[in-house]
Amino acid sequence: MGVIADFPGYPEWAGAVKTVEVLAEGPDGRAAEVSFGLDAGAFKDTYTLAYDWAPDGLAVSWRLVKGQIQKAQRGSYVLAPTSGEPASTLVTYTLSVELAIPMIGMLRRKAEKIIIDQALKELKRRVERSVSG
Repeated sequence: MGVIADFPGYPEWAGAVKTVEVLAEGPDGRAAEVSFGLDAGAFKDTYTLAYDWAPDGLAVSWRLVKGQIQKAQRGSYVLAPTSGEPASTLVTYTLSVELAIPMIGMLRRKAEKIIIDQALKELKRRVERSVSG
């Protein structure tokens, strides 16, 4: 969860994220509202997300506050520590994005799957580097 909560570090490991600014923090010191600048080739956007952190530190969810080409975004990370050696964590990532321009549902779901797959690969790489380095 430390890597997920480190928003200023996103441009270092999340390929499409170019800028990040924490706009507000909650009473626990974690980001409550974050602005992102995204450049994923044909998909460019500047948007703001509001975050809700689970008290147990094992989940976070977010929703779109404002965006240029996004009309809605909801997502979450849920972490579940697993037993075994070496210690590991199962990460469940959900994402739903609705663009301001119409898009066929099948294409939208395919785009969401690509985004999720890429995000999880990048997150895994970042966590493994931070643990080994």
